[in-house]
Amino acid sequence: MPNYLAFASDNYAGVCPEAWQAMAEANTGFVSSYGDDPWTAQACSLIRDTFETDCQVFFVFNGTAANSLALASLCQSYHSVICHELAHIETDECGAPEFFSNGTKILTAPGAEGKLDLAAVEQLITRRSDIHYPKPRVLCLTQATELGTVYTPAEVDAAGAFARQHGLRLQMDGARFANAVASLGCHPGDITWRAGVDLLCFGGAKNGMAVGEAVVFFKKELAEEFDYRCKQAGQLASKMRFLAAPWSGMLQNNAWIKRATHANRCAQTLADQLRAIPQVELMFPVQANAVFVSMPQALIDSLHRLGWHFYSFIGAGGARLMCSWATEESYIEALVSDISELSGHSC
Repeated sequence: MPNYLAFASDNYAGVCPEAWQAMAEANTGFVSSYGDDPWTAQACSLIRDTFETDCQVFFVFNGTAANSLALASLCQSYHSVICHELAHIETDECGAPEFFSNGTKILTAPGAEGKLDLAAVEQLITRRSDIHYPKPRVLCLTQATELGTVYTPAEVDAAGAFARQHGLRLQMDGARFANAVASLGCHPGDITWRAGVDLLCFGGAKNGMAVGEAVVFFKKELAEEFDYRCKQAGQLASKMRFLAAPWSGMLQNNAWIKRATHANRCAQTLADQLRAIPQVELMFPVQANAVFVSMPQALIDSLHRLGWHFYSFIGAGGARLMCSWATEESYIEALVSDISELSGHSC
């Protein structure tokens, strides 16, 4: 029987073995709580080693908390955050960034393929400088983007230079950061701190963990009292070792990259096979683990009736098909077979 849930979201996948084993190894004995334990210390150390820089690291439960608390730490209530019009902090956080920052305004700018157009951003932040307009404070990049594309090192570097020129902080929403690094084949530092990123929200759940994101401050002075924000927001885990240990399991032996590479490869395979079906059109370049396709509504409805789960993405339309660390070739074959049969195309 096909796995009808396999392409709905990378959040649907279970926990990968490396993360599960690390959590099991932490499940022994009595240790100090709230992060004062050897597993949290090791995870922080491995993140510093991975990025090859001395950074301040905090672990929170989910991406909404990571983004919202990170942005709140960079802003006052009269500031604004500039992001892409399809960015998660704009479309899917239920106003959490504004809530945790006591009212910081989100301003959106366009850009092809989910990536910010810096010329449009410049128009947005320079059109007014009076006291009646929320003062621009942070530029947010999503890596990989909500449309499955990735910012190259040169593009991140350009955004970093732009941010410095205009006195902005540069924050990166990296819910699928692992997929971006795997796609680019670059060092993670080359698309973060070396390119001017001040703060990264490093995604764990979509990479194969059960729960947990890392908020990584590359400029440690910006992390002052961030621990208080985490506590106040209900994000300070009492049994922190279980939030931190999976990071050690994923970062050791580069499991995080291996798992992301598998997800990306599956997305490429799916895209290559769907290209052969006349009624299916790829909407955006497939650069990470997402495949966006345009199909007739009747075909979409028929796939849903068969039991396939996938989403029509906010603002972009079409069908979003996500691959994960747990995607198998047989799942791809089953989906492509059903789409081919329903569209009258012979594989």
